[in-house]
Amino acid sequence: MLRSVSVKTSVGFLAISGMVSIAFAQQAPVGGGARPAPTAAPLAFKVEWVRPASQEDTKVRYTPVQENVKDPNVEIKYYGAAAKQILTTGAPGSDVTPYGVWTGTAEGPFAITFRLKNNNLDLTGLANIRWFTKTSGFHVVRPVVKLANGTMMVGDLAFSSVPKLSLSEFSLTNIRWIKLDPDRVVTVNSGPAAANSNNEIWVPNPDLSKVEEIGFVDLMPGSGHGTGGYIQLGIIEVYGKTVPRTGTTSSR
Repeated sequence: MLRSVSVKTSVGFLAISGMVSIAFAQQAPVGGGARPAPTAAPLAFKVEWVRPASQEDTKVRYTPVQENVKDPNVEIKYYGAAAKQILTTGAPGSDVTPYGVWTGTAEGPFAITFRLKNNNLDLTGLANIRWFTKTSGFHVVRPVVKLANGTMMVGDLAFSSVPKLSLSEFSLTNIRWIKLDPDRVVTVNSGPAAANSNNEIWVPNPDLSKVEEIGFVDLMPGSGHGTGGYIQLGIIEVYGKTVPRTGTTSSR
């Protein structure tokens, strides 16, 4: 089920307390100048699925390739053998069956990620993700990130029981992360640093200011053609700060 994050507010019970709070808030920070107002994170990139000329047969579902991503500055990456078993679906430009990817034919767990050619992402603070998802069976869509140091992680935020392609928006701030094996696409522990008596394996203090790739993961094999078990993804928008990439990291 989608986990919602509540926003806590504080209410003053005494008028004098409220007056003091307002007066304090109006004071300029030490050093002079007004306190900068928070601003929404800019759009870092958008994954919009298109059908290239090489996939001209509208009766055929194809394996998604780089040319299926409209923006040439956004690179698609595959993790797990089943990543290249998923298929395109829908019709470009359709409001009823928009173009995207469908995972029923994936024979194992997989992850698909995206990255900018020349920049990493700072997904801290007010950064957020917007994507269209649909699920069938007990399949869930989870966010996955690959940090600049090569660490790959899957989040505990799950999108499930979504019978109609629907838009969701979420922040990465309160998500807990588990390390992901990029070859087998299974969760693994983070070593001694994450050890505890409750057998929890959350990654301690992940640095989301240095994200190289972000995408989605399905930890279950699909059920094949039909409506048994799958996930479907449409447009994906990533809002955050872009950071010039330095050095080299592994890619596939």
